[in-house]
Parts: sequence; C-alpha cells; structure tokens
Amino acid sequence: MNKTVFSYKHRVSFLQQLKSGTFDVIVIGGGITGAGIALDAAARGLKTALIEKKDFASGTSGRSTKLIHGGLRYLKQLQIHVVAETGRERAIVHKLAPHLVVPEKMMLPVYKGLSTPKWMISLGLWIYDLLAGVKGDDRRKMLNKQKTLAIEPLLPAQNLKGSGYYAEYMTDDARLTVEVIKTAVKQGAICLNYVESMAFLYDDNGKINGLRCRDQVHGDVFDMAGKFVVNATGIWVDDLRKADHSLSEKHLLITKGVHLVFDRKKLPLHNPLYFEIPDGRMIFMIPRYGVSYIGTTDTPYTADKENIPVEKEDVEYLLHAFRDLFPDFKLDKEDIVAAWAGLRPLIYQEGKSASEISRKDEIFVSPGGLISMAGGKLTGYRRMAEKAVDMIVNKAGKEFRHIKKISVSRNIPLTESSAGSLVEVKTFAENLYLQFQQEDYKKEDVFQMVFKYGMSARDILESAVQEKTGDTEKNLMLAELNFCLEKEMVFKPLDFLERRSSRLLFETGTVKAYYPAVLEKFRRVFQWDEKQYLAEKKEVERRLAEVELKDIKREA
Repeated sequence: MNKTVFSYKHRVSFLQQLKSGTFDVIVIGGGITGAGIALDAAARGLKTALIEKKDFASGTSGRSTKLIHGGLRYLKQLQIHVVAETGRERAIVHKLAPHLVVPEKMMLPVYKGLSTPKWMISLGLWIYDLLAGVKGDDRRKMLNKQKTLAIEPLLPAQNLKGSGYYAEYMTDDARLTVEVIKTAVKQGAICLNYVESMAFLYDDNGKINGLRCRDQVHGDVFDMAGKFVVNATGIWVDDLRKADHSLSEKHLLITKGVHLVFDRKKLPLHNPLYFEIPDGRMIFMIPRYGVSYIGTTDTPYTADKENIPVEKEDVEYLLHAFRDLFPDFKLDKEDIVAAWAGLRPLIYQEGKSASEISRKDEIFVSPGGLISMAGGKLTGYRRMAEKAVDMIVNKAGKEFRHIKKISVSRNIPLTESSAGSLVEVKTFAENLYLQFQQEDYKKEDVFQMVFKYGMSARDILESAVQEKTGDTEKNLMLAELNFCLEKEMVFKPLDFLERRSSRLLFETGTVKAYYPAVLEKFRRVFQWDEKQYLAEKKEVERRLAEVELKDIKREA
C-alpha cells in the first residue's frame, strides 16, 4: 500500500520513482481504461506506473454522456453478451462507489408512429433486466399515458401511448476516472499527469523494454524501464501503434458526440428521458442539479483530436431532435449555457455506420510486445482492465509467480471516501446538511459535494467555513479547490474547473463569477510569474468561451 498523498507536493518524488528501477507494467493513458488497468495490476502486486500526457480524463473519459449504463441499444443489435456483461459490471461499480454511480429511473416514452412499438419496448426492457441482473424496484415498469405524464409533465400528450420506466446509473466520468487512479496509487501504483510518452525503447531482440518520456511541467526528458507496456490511450491508440510500426488492418473509427446544457429553469425536466428520433437514433435528456442536458450526436471525425469543436451542425441536429419530441417548446441556441464534444474510439467494421458499430473492446499485441487496448465503453472499464492484466500475467508465466493470478478489483472500494451503500451515502448527506445548515449552505450544494467526493465532502465543507470571504458560494468553490490541490494531483486551473469539479459544464455561472479567485490561488501555490499567470488566464477564458458557444451564438 502506498501511503503517499496524491498531491502536487509529491510530484518530484513520483518522477524520481518513474526514473529509477524497472516496472512490471507501464500504462500509457490516464483515461478510465488506463486507470482501471493500473488499479488491477497494482492490486495484484505488480510494480505499476501510469503516465498521461495531459490531465487525467482529459480525453474521452471526461466527455461522455456521463452514464454507467447497461447498453439497452445493444439489445436491439442482438449483442446479448454485451448487455449481460455491462449489466454485471454496472452493479459492481455501483457497489464500489455508491456516491458516484447512482441509480436513476429513466423514461422511454412511446409515441404513435415511431418505428419501435410499445410491445417490443416492453419485451426488450424485460429481457434487458433479465440479462443485466436487475432486481427489486429497479426492474422495468410499463406505464400508461396518464402515469407517464404524472411523472414527466413536460412530455407532449398528443399521440403519447405510454412509456417504459427502467433504471440507469448516472455518474461523473472524470471524477470516476480520478477516483480509480487515486485507488491505484493507494495500491502502490505511480500515476502522473503531464508526462508524455515520446518514443518506445527496444532491446536487441526488437522487444519493447521501456519509454522515453518528457515531463511537461519542467521539460525534462528521461527514460523509463518496463517489462510490459500497455497502450491505453483511447482515441490515440492507433497513433502509438503507428509509432511501434504495428498498425494492422484492424483500426479505429473515431466518432464525435456532442451534448448541450440548458438551465433547469429553461428546461424543467423532472426525469431522465431516452427517446427515439425520426432518423432511428436514440437521444438522452438528463436533469442534473440545476441544469438539463441533451445528447448525443454520433458522426465520423477525422480532424484535430486535441481540440474538438462543437459545430453549428451539431447544435442544430440536437435542437431539431428536441423539437421533434417537444414541437411547442421554445428552446434555441441562445438558451444553451454550456456544451461539450467528446470522441469515441470504435473498432472499425466494414459496411457499418457509426451508430451501428459495436462498442466491444479488443486487445492487439504487436511483434514488439506493445499491448494495445482498443474500443470499449465506460461501463466496462473494470472488465477490460482484468482482461489486459490477465494477458500480462499469462505472458509473464513464472516471472510473475508472486502475484495474484485472478483480479481482485471487484472487491476494492474506490478510495477511502466511499460509503458502503447508496442508503449510507444519502444518510451521510442528510446529516452533513443538518450539521452545516447554520452556515447558510443550500441543501443541493451539500448533496452535490457528497455525490462528487463521498465522505470527503465533510472536509471540504469544514474548509469552506474557514475561508470567510463573505460569499458562501465562493467559500465552497475555494474549499473544493483546496481539496483537489492537496489530494488529486491538480496542476492547472482547468484540471479543477473542468475535470475534478465539472463546474465548467454544469455550474458555468460559478466559473464565470469566481475563476479570478481560482487563478489567484494557483498563482500563490505554484508561484507563477506574470507571464504564466496571463497564459493560464487566457486558456481558462478561451475554454469558457468555447463551452458557452460564443462563436456559434454570434452567427445566429
């Protein structure tokens, strides 16, 4: 077990450990797939390192629909094994982090004239529950028109035949990734963001035995030695396979998914919706605290993978999908408070459209020994990691005879801040609100902290009381920042604003109001000079304008 706190203060020590000795496993990529592999390997007793060229979850793993879902649409494609496996994994991850993976009832409204009849939806949801092992109140119910409207009065009544009502699981994808990485570190892994893999190192037999890396913070170039190297870089998997001269006929198809965020007062959704649109695709509408968001698109993407734009066509497609279900509801570009675009790494299948391609995962092993984990989805991260580490253990044979042959990750709670169950999480949140009620905190703010940080929310609220700026909201934000600096390897303002706290997407107003205070905190902690301060300020303001779609709104 590693007792070192996962703080920027220990970065130099972590770097020193990367440079010295030989690792059993080096993981390239700090998204959910790499995080899961690092945790599984470290928990089995393997000496493990993980490096990420940017921040953790800065790619696909911070830009999904933010669901740990059982893959209902895969049932329509007759991918029975995928539905069964993702259902099992969903239950496991909920058990490991009940504050982060939370069941919510989702409604699938049925309207006259759509391609999927109500009887088929009923049968599909029943099979879905059976395959996914859904129990108790989470099992699907078929509701008539009256009951559907009582639960979601926003739905148009005309041509409504009823709905399917079933359980999905909400999450914060970036926070889940960070919690998995923190747990891997606790198990002994060395995990660092802002360390880039520049080149593979090979022995005399042409086998990979390490990496040449660059520390993006200070610019140092150094070598790492490793017995096995895993390419878990998501949308960049093929780039690393090219660098290893091992990109074969099987390759990735990258697709883009866009989500639009609206103020909950403007889009007063009571319940998450999953609905069919005229082109046959399915769209989500999800309420989350003070906002509701709509997504997602699914279009092939071949442009810059570092800067993924939300384009006018994406916005119009989602608004059109919304208006098709809600023809009398006024919602326009100007009502969008935030938006995000993410990329999916799919394994290309000849003759299939982006929406038809399976989200299955696959492992490629090159002649030089590079292990590449491709495809997959957020829900299946733990199982993907298990398969990758199983392969490593089998390849190593007697060399790794000291380590556990079977994965133990299904029994490791995600960080010490996890509660035992969702009931415990809610009870903790209620008691915490009562404890801090006199400090003028809103109930939703307290609950939001608990469902982000688990039991650590108490430390954040106690820290907020000490801030004493005279502004409760500002106190809470700065206390949240203090926690992330001390325990979550934060280096840049956007690490906190976008990925650790998700404020940039879901509380954009607080970011606009308080980002100068956040920048000042970073200036003091990291002793920035004026040049660096202005560069970081410019980057926050650029990303804020991007999220708010200022260019698209100007065109309107």
